[in-house]
Amino acid sequence: MNKQPLLNTFVNNLTMPETVCEIEKLIKSAANSYIVAINVDVVTKIEEDKYLKEIVDNANLVLVDGKPLIWISKLYGRPLKAKVSGSDLVPLLCEKAAQRGYKIFIIGGKDGIADKAKQCLERKISNINIVGTYAPPIGFEKDENELNRINEMISEVNPDILIACFGCPKQEKWIYENIGKYRAKVSICAGATVDFLAGNVKRAPLWMSENGLEWFYRFLQEPKRMFKRYFVDDMKIFKLILKYRKN
Repeated sequence: MNKQPLLNTFVNNLTMPETVCEIEKLIKSAANSYIVAINVDVVTKIEEDKYLKEIVDNANLVLVDGKPLIWISKLYGRPLKAKVSGSDLVPLLCEKAAQRGYKIFIIGGKDGIADKAKQCLERKISNINIVGTYAPPIGFEKDENELNRINEMISEVNPDILIACFGCPKQEKWIYENIGKYRAKVSICAGATVDFLAGNVKRAPLWMSENGLEWFYRFLQEPKRMFKRYFVDDMKIFKLILKYRKN
């Protein structure tokens, strides 16, 4: 699909229904594809990590997960249609998968969380076919034997949709480096989605999400862990707005 520039990368201008439709096209194409979602945090990381930028730029779909980026697109005169977050997209894809008979594999999260997400989804969505879950140990991305084991585990069940929840940039780099080594039609970088699916972490109220305050809700839940990200690292976005204003 055609992409349009946004700050230091390029994104697909899609609504949520259009995104689901495009993912179905990727599944039917039977080629290994991957999808990333960017927010302010990812954009600031891209600026300092050329490898991550390469990964995002080469993704089959780049979704915008964050109201601030929607506002920036309007400021630049190239408005995006909608915010498409992984935590909203994945449940819709799970419902579509149940209807179409697509197979799903969930990887990531702390020990037991992916399996808990599977159980919750199976209770909510009849006929959903989750063919595997796995929570890799810490440091798995540096362990060749573990990486081979994961690739074989995924390939054995050949999922239509692989949901990877390691956080950025680990999930993006793992998919990019291994997508040719495992069999899965579409791999999706989904961050904390596995925790939401498992009911381990609560989503922000809809009014907060729609008004760009989902980040603040997450900060209130985990202030010590999220303070540096939101109040130090993500503040770099203001410099990037000025830097890329003419692009």
